[in-house]
Amino acid sequence: MSKPQIQTEFEKLLEGGPYLSIPKIGDVVKGKVISQGRREIRLDIDGITTGVVRGRELFTESTEYNNLMPGEEVQATVIERENENGEMELSFRFAGQQRAWEELRRLFTTGQTVETKILEANKGGLLIRVANISGFLPVSQLSPEHYPRVSGGDKNKILDKLKSYVGEKMLVRVIDVNEPEEKLIVSEKAVWEDEQKSVISQYKVGNVIEGEVTAVADFGAFVKFDSLEGLVHISEIAWQRIDHPRDILKIGEKVKAEIIGIEGSKIFLSMKKLVEDPWANVEKRYKIGDLVKGTVLKVNPFGFFVELDTEIHGLAHVSELSENPVEDVTTIGKPDDVLTFRVVSIEPTEHRLGLSLKAVDETIWKKMNEKETEQDAVSEQTS
Repeated sequence: MSKPQIQTEFEKLLEGGPYLSIPKIGDVVKGKVISQGRREIRLDIDGITTGVVRGRELFTESTEYNNLMPGEEVQATVIERENENGEMELSFRFAGQQRAWEELRRLFTTGQTVETKILEANKGGLLIRVANISGFLPVSQLSPEHYPRVSGGDKNKILDKLKSYVGEKMLVRVIDVNEPEEKLIVSEKAVWEDEQKSVISQYKVGNVIEGEVTAVADFGAFVKFDSLEGLVHISEIAWQRIDHPRDILKIGEKVKAEIIGIEGSKIFLSMKKLVEDPWANVEKRYKIGDLVKGTVLKVNPFGFFVELDTEIHGLAHVSELSENPVEDVTTIGKPDDVLTFRVVSIEPTEHRLGLSLKAVDETIWKKMNEKETEQDAVSEQTS
């Protein structure tokens, strides 16, 4: 005789044939609300069984599960196929997370923008949340408006700037989403770049723009025009050598510049191209052998940078400072000293003019010329 066997209702369902699809642990199922209490909610799962969501599995950061009405359809995740009461144990928390990651993947695939609130800041960027999932907005992915342009790259000042954004809302795009690694990266710059495309298309290389200096950094200055922003590299600010852009430009100053390059959303500008190159006629103003007065601008171990006038600067190499070996150039001159030099070389196309202190002495200058003449003669004989 076979022993009597007591089967639960759920076990009977498992024998119900191939047309019944019984959910597994981890599956997301849909159910209709049967009843809702303070500590649990019961759902009808496709007429197959009753599911219950209770305890901590009720709580989710989303408000969509508040005030559910009987008959309303919701989703939940199976965490146990049958509990002590023969009901399917369900969770709103896991279902909510799965839907959140699905939504993030959709945002990534479609490129749709989404608003996010800045929660915290660190030296690398901003902590955000999208669809109830925590993510990161790197400094490099901030728009020009929010990018922390700090002179000298002071990390503490950069962090202070980033902290000032906490609590603000920004429009971003999902650029990396990885659920297994719980990784979410967003970009504000990507949204900004798309917005600029239609405006940038109206400009081309060679156009002259007028704008306002919005920031000054070690490497150059940013100029805003027509809702766009371009960079004037330090080498494109003026024809003469400058130590720092702030010596020439101030924030808020109105300037004109020529567009010399467009790379995607990046616009490169030149101010000096709108001014005649003073080196084009430098040989009319200075000649080799001339004695000139110049102001020492900067002292380096390899020599002096010297201002002859506001447009033309020259270099007095350390070898041209004295007939004797120079161990410390500061014993010969310092910034703001006005000294007499002799022009020993001019290279207009290279924007270089060589100066000499030692050759101010006529005897030394003659010897230098005689030596050069002898070297030229030897070169001609060997060629």
